[in-house]
Amino acid sequence: MRPLLPALTLAALLAAGGARAELIGDAEAGAQAFNACKGCHQIGQGAEDRIGPHLNGIFGRRAAVHDGYAYSASMERAGVDGLTWTLETLDAYIENPRALVSKTRMSYPGMKNEQARADLLAYLRTFSDNPANIPEAAPTAIGTDHSVDPDILAIQGDPEYGEYLSSECVSCHQADGSALGIPSITRWPEEDFVIAMHAYKDRLRPHPVMQMMAGRLSNEEIAALAAYFKDLD
Repeated sequence: MRPLLPALTLAALLAAGGARAELIGDAEAGAQAFNACKGCHQIGQGAEDRIGPHLNGIFGRRAAVHDGYAYSASMERAGVDGLTWTLETLDAYIENPRALVSKTRMSYPGMKNEQARADLLAYLRTFSDNPANIPEAAPTAIGTDHSVDPDILAIQGDPEYGEYLSSECVSCHQADGSALGIPSITRWPEEDFVIAMHAYKDRLRPHPVMQMMAGRLSNEEIAALAAYFKDLD
């Protein structure tokens, strides 16, 4: 096992041309935060796949490419679409797994505390290549806050308007909830639907068609679609 960087607060340059540095987290505190992950994942020397894959070398790796582990179909699709594990995408996944990968088998509901996530990511980073080159390493470059504004999540969508807007959605997604190669969006919780659509808007979810579709929708239209599909039989 590589030695932990003792009580180190990591700093990284912004990925998009920023000279400003932001705190990533404390790796030593992240070792404690990893207790929430131990039931399914191992990390460090001798780590093996369990319910979930081991997490050595996770930074910079394409989703669902770790040999020997049986990933869900949704995770495999995300990898094919281009999802790569960076600080930004891992943060989004740990915060709300289903907002980034809709039908992930990971049952963990998400780590909502931003500082705890930052510490956990700093800890995970020490088990990827060249942890000593922080803050220069590209995999640690931190992006802007991706979380959805609570005011957006509070918008009450009109399901009738959502039904009107849904024709493009159901040209690919099955209204009856079946998943014929494309994940179902029927009976999604509204908040998960909204967060997922904004993840496409922010290009965290990599599917180019969905990025285009989400980019054309207003906050009110996304809320309306979420309200419609939530109760669709």
